[in-house]
Amino acid sequence: MKTRIGSLLMGFAVALLLTACAGTSAPHPLVGGWAITIDTPIGAMNGNLNINPDMTGEMSSTDLGTAALNGITVDGEAVQFSTTIDAQGQTITLAFNGTVSGDQLSGQFNTDFGPIAVSGTRQ
Repeated sequence: MKTRIGSLLMGFAVALLLTACAGTSAPHPLVGGWAITIDTPIGAMNGNLNINPDMTGEMSSTDLGTAALNGITVDGEAVQFSTTIDAQGQTITLAFNGTVSGDQLSGQFNTDFGPIAVSGTRQ
């Protein structure tokens, strides 16, 4: 009787462990904090990206403040999102297209004024 109960408990524990492992997956390599450099026409601007596991996030910089990231999508190493910033009273939409590879992020913000190069390193 004790052997049968022990076997049932062991089987239950293994099933529970397998279920827990199957439900977890590694977060996308984009998730985390990034120190970025935005190469604007008036010079380089430093900032940060913070991407959450649920694919929400924000961009922040001393010059531009903090702005939510919208529509974050990933397909393999390809990354896309957009954000809206206030630059000296003018609202500008930035649409990012780029890639993440290891601890490096690269791409560009597409704007009404043309593309702006962006590079970043995981923090």
